[in-house]
Amino acid sequence: MTRIAVVGVGAIGRNHARVCSEIPEANLVAVVDQDLSLADTAGRLHGAKAFQDHKQMLEEERLEAAIVAVPTQAHHQVASDLLRAGCNVLVEKPIAATLQEAQEIVDLAEKQGLVLMVGHIERYNPAVIELKRRLDAGELGRAFQIHARRLGPFPARVRDVGVVVDLATHDLDIMRYLTGSEVVRVYAEAKREIHTSNEDLFTGMARFADGTLGLLEINWLTPTKIRELYVTGERGMFRADYLTQDLYFFENAEVNGDRWPAMAMLRGVSEGAMTRFAIHKKEPLRSEVEAFIGAVGGDASRVVKGSDGMAALSLALSMIEAAKTHQVKEIK
Repeated sequence: MTRIAVVGVGAIGRNHARVCSEIPEANLVAVVDQDLSLADTAGRLHGAKAFQDHKQMLEEERLEAAIVAVPTQAHHQVASDLLRAGCNVLVEKPIAATLQEAQEIVDLAEKQGLVLMVGHIERYNPAVIELKRRLDAGELGRAFQIHARRLGPFPARVRDVGVVVDLATHDLDIMRYLTGSEVVRVYAEAKREIHTSNEDLFTGMARFADGTLGLLEINWLTPTKIRELYVTGERGMFRADYLTQDLYFFENAEVNGDRWPAMAMLRGVSEGAMTRFAIHKKEPLRSEVEAFIGAVGGDASRVVKGSDGMAALSLALSMIEAAKTHQVKEIK
């Protein structure tokens, strides 16, 4: 069993602690939070020792792995301390507050020979996994556009970043994952309407090297939670619902199985059949932590790497810059 700790047991951290206590391969030995009452509650609930400071925990506990779920501004310090102590680290997204901090964490993990995984949880959503499989199998043909809608009320847990860094990083990572391509330029518009000192309303566009257009609609202003992804291409359109883990395909009737191999180019688009795929549903957070535990044991095949976390953060920061300057930003 992997001896593991969770640092930060607020909104997402308390769920990390729960999942760690449920996975047979994990032994949750410690939980940490600056609010000791939160740490005490999580510790009692899951049979782990509670600490108010992660440095004190490192002095008293022998750990193989740790999950960092503290506010973004503290990711660099906490993750670095854990890596220097010999802990493999899963850090919640975004990987860090700045690209320099992110690079320092990545470099330190490499120097220490330890696993650094970034918690881009949507990679472990069964609907996304099935969508990726079908796209790779060529079921859509050439992809034209990916459209992400991530809307909902303001989360009280967030104070240090806006919607772009907190939420757009999810969809930017998924777009890179699905296309297997890199962004070459971005443009965005953002506004601060109600809640925070940062933007709470965002619309962005990304052009990928393979020609795919990425569209992002993200806000903290919608009084219902929406998490949807649409991928439109030659043969039709996929729709993935992150919340229900459902995947649908809307067929382009102009492209049927008999005619497709002989077609040199797409001649038109019309409404065809709609298919809802049967998907085995599973909690993405559990799959994510299982992948982390597996990586600590030597199987890193399902890990979202530090470089992926850096790429998502870099694109998010580029979109913030584009929104501030009202200029298209080229990505090198």
